[in-house]
Amino acid sequence: QVQLVESGGGLVQAGGSLRLSCAASENIFSMGWHRQGPGKERELVASVTSEGSTYYAEFVKGRFTVSRDNAKNMLYLQMNSLKPEDTAMYYCAARHFVHNEYRYWGQGTQVTVSS
Repeated sequence: QVQLVESGGGLVQAGGSLRLSCAASENIFSMGWHRQGPGKERELVASVTSEGSTYYAEFVKGRFTVSRDNAKNMLYLQMNSLKPEDTAMYYCAARHFVHNEYRYWGQGTQVTVSS
């Protein structure tokens, strides 16, 4: 069982920045950030594989940057130019290569962007 622990959420004004971190208990093929806003379904924000391949949802392209440190089993999400609609609980998730879906989830960290 892979353990994931997020940190770095908080309250920020629109246009500001935050950096989320996720500590994993082991190195794993794909790690990603998902979010779930009030009254919304959970959605994938960005992901990165252990080989460095990245994916970004259209609504964060150019504003968010996902990265990972394989030596430290860490995942990061640098969020710039934040908007009120980015307000959500952000979850770190991970999966092994053989999995089609994210199998392991963190508890989440709240990001609130005020206008």
